[in-house]
Amino acid sequence: MSDLFNRPITLWLTGATSGIGHALAEALLKEGHQVVATGRRKDALAELASTAPGQVIIAPADTTSKADLEGVQKQLEQVRPVQAAILNAGTCEYLDIAEFSADLIERNVHTNVIGTARSIEAVLPSLREARRQGLPAQLVIVSSSAWWFPFGRAEGYGASKAALTYFAQSLRADLAAEGIQVTVVSPGFVKTPLTDRNDFPMPFLISAEDAAQRIVKGLHKGQSEIQFPKRFTWMLRGFSALPQGIIDRMAAAMARKQNQDDAK
Repeated sequence: MSDLFNRPITLWLTGATSGIGHALAEALLKEGHQVVATGRRKDALAELASTAPGQVIIAPADTTSKADLEGVQKQLEQVRPVQAAILNAGTCEYLDIAEFSADLIERNVHTNVIGTARSIEAVLPSLREARRQGLPAQLVIVSSSAWWFPFGRAEGYGASKAALTYFAQSLRADLAAEGIQVTVVSPGFVKTPLTDRNDFPMPFLISAEDAAQRIVKGLHKGQSEIQFPKRFTWMLRGFSALPQGIIDRMAAAMARKQNQDDAK
């Protein structure tokens, strides 16, 4: 168990301008941490910085852009030791099977997987420098609980989050020898600008502020897996343990119902 977040540190947070990322930034700033905040909207980053003078370093970037992240990497090097990175930037697009689009699948994977991988490439030298100084270091990767069950229309989003979780857990194994902890966050439905676009019921929906508090609580406990809300994640875990034939029938029935509701 790590006590890394139990005292003020310098950390990097992506996706800091809205949703879970913005709520996380607010929660971490209240605890006294210095946050290198990344997002695509400079005005939103400036507004965040105004709420905690001296605690926020603005680092605007699109996490899928190598050029943008090269600039962020230089900023991270200037404020070392950076002891943690919370990689939260992501997207969610659902597929209309009647108009199948490989581009939609690519956008999900490019942002959620490649964008995270590029972010790790940018921050890993700083985390390694913290370890060389004898300090604890941690990567926190925000995935999703969605990939535990094959929901209709989620081919792109669910596949990207399944890949992201596998990637993070493999990274945990490789970085263990260096003493860099890797934590995977798997939220259920959280009310954010992304989920506000959803046209279907979202069970056990929680606020971004609630999600941020659950993540911070898990980080204080040093958890390597943070999953919430429990009623939803346990339900999905239970479904995933069923025989594949039953899972397929359940998923197909849910998809048919959704299509019927959309047609009304």
